[in-house]
Amino acid sequence: MASTPGLKHLAALKIVFALHPYDYDPSADAIGLAAAKALGILPASMLKTLMVEVDGKPGCCVLPSDRQLSMKKVAAAFGGKQAEMMLPAKAERLTGYRVGGISPFGQKRASPTVIEVQACGLDRVWINAGQRGLLVSMTPADALRASDAKAAELIA
Repeated sequence: MASTPGLKHLAALKIVFALHPYDYDPSADAIGLAAAKALGILPASMLKTLMVEVDGKPGCCVLPSDRQLSMKKVAAAFGGKQAEMMLPAKAERLTGYRVGGISPFGQKRASPTVIEVQACGLDRVWINAGQRGLLVSMTPADALRASDAKAAELIA
């Protein structure tokens, strides 16, 4: 079994999850959509992890792979005025994960995390486990607890 800081974090919290490896395609236009297709799951259940900066401070957004962030809603969710995407190199340094494998769990330096409220109404969600080509599935409640996140509107 693969071991990532995210998986160790989930195990330490006694979160019940299932592992889902898949063939990662680095040339895919949308990694989350490619993962959903590879595993045969609905894109709305496959959550992507995006790192942002709100008023210059890091934040982690988790949302359905078939949706886009609203920077206005992101700023509001984090209690700020201005939000922008974090540069990939900065996201990798901050989280300890490579782009395409960033997980909200077990980040090197944990950032405040928000999960799209629509995803929280699903029975099960799939989220990156901290390695390209490896996902975990769990209940949204467990995802919120494991990432110390709050639910809020993030999508355009």
